[in-house]
Amino acid sequence: MGRLVEIITSSEMEVRNRSLDVICSRATLPELFEEARSLDTFRRHSDNLYEQVRALFFLYAIYRFHLPAKPGLVRRGLIPYRGYEHLLQRRFEEAIDAFLEAATRDGMNEGIASALAEAYRRLGFQTLADQVRRSVRSVRGNQWMFRVGHPADHPLRIRQELLAQTPQGLYPILHEATPVRMDLSHSGWSDIFFLGMDFPEGARVLNVSIDLGVHGRDSYPRPPVEAYIRVIDAPVLRFVSVDLGAVAEVRELAEVFDFARDYLGLLK
Repeated sequence: MGRLVEIITSSEMEVRNRSLDVICSRATLPELFEEARSLDTFRRHSDNLYEQVRALFFLYAIYRFHLPAKPGLVRRGLIPYRGYEHLLQRRFEEAIDAFLEAATRDGMNEGIASALAEAYRRLGFQTLADQVRRSVRSVRGNQWMFRVGHPADHPLRIRQELLAQTPQGLYPILHEATPVRMDLSHSGWSDIFFLGMDFPEGARVLNVSIDLGVHGRDSYPRPPVEAYIRVIDAPVLRFVSVDLGAVAEVRELAEVFDFARDYLGLLK
């Protein structure tokens, strides 16, 4: 077992709280390669979400910050295009396999290390997002979330009042204004549950809803988040953000939950 794997699995606080930076800075280049290999093998075989994610971010830190600082690492080299394609298409496991295969065949270089760092980082966040989806869908009534294959699977329906055309040929507009959510916390990762697993004291947060107003201009605070919905004569879901100046059209229901597809993921 590698020293970094021991940090993740140990039940002793003095071991779990050891500094990744200290261990990596003292390790030689071959030792760091071996630690990375051990971490990758460990995270592939672990069924524990916490262990998987922490190992992924350890690997990100190694390849992004510590390996490039070691003397002896080749500064120039090629990145396999197949791995780059996988990375662009968010197939991070396949990208990692392609980059590691190239490093084994041709030797590790700074370019491949950078590509591996990006793949590990993105896979870490994807793993967390997948767990959020599973957690949300485990609640009765939320089984439809993130997995809608047919309009009938979606529990929301358009009210009949919104389907009645006005004399001008348009449909009515439904308007909603809500407060903005703010997280009061001494931690920069306030509502990320992974922090709660690793450092519960740092994950304490107070969620509040706040109306906003400009001092000296507004007579009273108002809900700052506004949304409008109107039925249109087209088989699409058209999302428009005034603040971002962005428009996205959804033509397949599966795209509703593809939050990384465009800049309107939060609006979705």
